[in-house]
Amino acid sequence: MGRVEYWNDPNAPKANTLVPACGVLAVDDQGAILLQRRRDTGQWALPMGKMEIGETPTQCAVRETREETGVDVEVIGILGVYSDPGHIVAYTDGEVRQEYEVTLLARPIGGVPAANDEASEVGWFPPDELAALDIHPTMRRQIVDYLDGRLPHVD
Repeated sequence: MGRVEYWNDPNAPKANTLVPACGVLAVDDQGAILLQRRRDTGQWALPMGKMEIGETPTQCAVRETREETGVDVEVIGILGVYSDPGHIVAYTDGEVRQEYEVTLLARPIGGVPAANDEASEVGWFPPDELAALDIHPTMRRQIVDYLDGRLPHVD
């Protein structure tokens, strides 16, 4: 399913759903951050996805990280809650979501980064390599909050 993201764009479609999503900003022992290149947008992103009924935010974030990157993580804290009504995600099936993301901090405990159905590439990136990557501004904001020590963030 394709998607288009809008941020503070007056031409963005009106949201018709609010779906809780959870993910992680995982950092390894060398300070590198785990990112995936999304197949639907081509942009680099933190692993994140829709929370399922019966899951806690932590369970969702751990599951989504494993599914999207092949890496198993342990949650160690919270980066923040990102719920900017100006961040709209429109899907080709007609769903238009307002952002609602719970981003947790994590460390790797197993697995190997691997491409899959959702991610064309997965890897660990040192902070000094992030500027060269195509990362959506709303996702980059989360990474910068972490790097600048601004946590927890709450919209």
